[in-house]
Amino acid sequence: MTVGTKMQQAIAGIETAAATMKTFALDTDNQAAKKDFQQLSKTFEDALQLLNGRLKHIEEEEPQYKQQ
Repeated sequence: MTVGTKMQQAIAGIETAAATMKTFALDTDNQAAKKDFQQLSKTFEDALQLLNGRLKHIEEEEPQYKQQ
């Protein structure tokens, strides 16, 4: 498995986790839990920005890893 493929899988997993946290936030009436889920979602979204930037760098350095 290539570095590019591993990075794409990591990004997909974090996208799923962020979406799940958003769903949990919408589904709960507990305000403390809602805030926690929203914060977790934000943390995952911040991580996604970093990883997408890293993926772009990998693709520029090693064109064979570029998504098709």
